[in-house]
Amino acid sequence: MINPEYELLMKLSRPVVSTTQTNIPVVEESDATGETAEAYQAFRNTFGRSDVPGILKCFSSSPELLRKVMDLSSILLFSEGRLGRRRKEMIATYVSALNSCPYCLDSHGFFLRVHGAPNEVVSTLLAGDLHCDAMDVSERALLEFVRKVNAEAFKITPEDVLHLSTFGWSNDQIAEAAHIASAFAFFNRVASSFGLTSQGLLGLDTDTTS
Repeated sequence: MINPEYELLMKLSRPVVSTTQTNIPVVEESDATGETAEAYQAFRNTFGRSDVPGILKCFSSSPELLRKVMDLSSILLFSEGRLGRRRKEMIATYVSALNSCPYCLDSHGFFLRVHGAPNEVVSTLLAGDLHCDAMDVSERALLEFVRKVNAEAFKITPEDVLHLSTFGWSNDQIAEAAHIASAFAFFNRVASSFGLTSQGLLGLDTDTTS
């Protein structure tokens, strides 16, 4: 499985960071042995990216957990699922903005661009905002739900779900939105705790036709 965003990264001229500066030590690719090295190689083989991203290195102290996180990412985010990749990346970008996570915000803002979101939508979500004329009203409603999941999930009610259904969202789609929002609340906190910084992906040109 080669994801379009990683396929694009392979085509673009960008420096590959060999070490990751973190608050909590991680296992670098050059130092990985045993199960950790095997997990890193499994990522490269499965996702088609030549280097292992910092967020995965944050789980290097537990190879078993690292593989579970890779599986979760593959199933939940790097698949069309019920919502489609673009909408999933909208959620990932918006939640990362709400949680002030520069690492995830940069990564998934870039992924969102790769999956065809208009620049106005990307810029609005990067700012943690939903006021954008280019954003579909049903998607705005879904992201308002996502904001509540991220900030005060204990206040979610059947009425919130019913409200989303009036915009055409199915129960399965609403559930997937809750799953992704919750997963990114987790990933954001891991990335921030370890002190991961932006990879500079948003500064890359996604147009390879010129």
